[in-house]
Amino acid sequence: MSEKIISIGSHHPPDLFGVNDRNLELVQQAFPKLKIIFRDNFVKAMGEEAELAVFEAKFSLLLLHLEKFGRITQSDISQLLGKENNSNGELPEFSSEVLVHGNKGMLIRARTENQRKLVTAVDTNDLVFAIGPAGTGKTYTAVALAVRALKNKEIQRIILTRPAVEAGENLGFLPGDLKEKLDPYLQPLYDALKDMLPPQKLLSYIEDGTIEIAPLAFMRGRTLNNAFAILDEAQNTTPNQLKMFLTRMGNAAKFIVTGDITQIDLPKQQTSGLIHSQDILKDVPGIGYIYLDHRDIVRHKLVARIITAYGNESKKP
Repeated sequence: MSEKIISIGSHHPPDLFGVNDRNLELVQQAFPKLKIIFRDNFVKAMGEEAELAVFEAKFSLLLLHLEKFGRITQSDISQLLGKENNSNGELPEFSSEVLVHGNKGMLIRARTENQRKLVTAVDTNDLVFAIGPAGTGKTYTAVALAVRALKNKEIQRIILTRPAVEAGENLGFLPGDLKEKLDPYLQPLYDALKDMLPPQKLLSYIEDGTIEIAPLAFMRGRTLNNAFAILDEAQNTTPNQLKMFLTRMGNAAKFIVTGDITQIDLPKQQTSGLIHSQDILKDVPGIGYIYLDHRDIVRHKLVARIITAYGNESKKP
């Protein structure tokens, strides 16, 4: 058995290892064949030479990230130590996989194979449908692609929209004016943007119309030129509503439609526009369809198990 001792330099240990060494636990989980011990400002790892070499290369990425951004999250550690990282000594932000440099050092990129397929589909098509269950990163990846396009000056504005369909709750009983009633439906879009843009920049973009977040009904009669438009929760559109949105596409525009056909909140007698679109648009040139599943879920590990359990239940006779 060999050992490797690595200094963390001038970094404050809690910044690297987290509260109660939670980050260190993730490092240990990534290298189960090694025994890893933290002492003062050093990390000692013991195990086979080959495994130690991989550990040293990847641990150096953690130090590089902390030095560059001043913080490191558990998500960062999972990405930096992940199997897809080739340990070439460069941080992933130098890779083309990174979509956006988010706030406080967040590296926003496609994290699963199907998310990467979504990125490729958007690069090669002007209209893409991303269909999959909750937690698969459909909306988040779509918003990241829109922000990337805006930062690269490929488009002039971002349009984010959702149908205001009640998911078992009565919208009329919510307090406030129309905007206050609708904002809860649009909150996931705000949340994604807050990860990707500084607060003042985001506020400025919203105030000057560079970024517009609005219910689907507000899209009627418009032409969206030089825009990146995302229709989220499209399973809750009717065929006519979805057609209305798709025909808003103007010159130099990119459209992404996301939805989960297992969570439709429309009245039972109403056909989902998202399901309807698969029958009539899937073979149209210039339109891409990407399907995500439980393997793409990037929320808590229990979410994937919950999705699978509900899926199995629905298959019972």
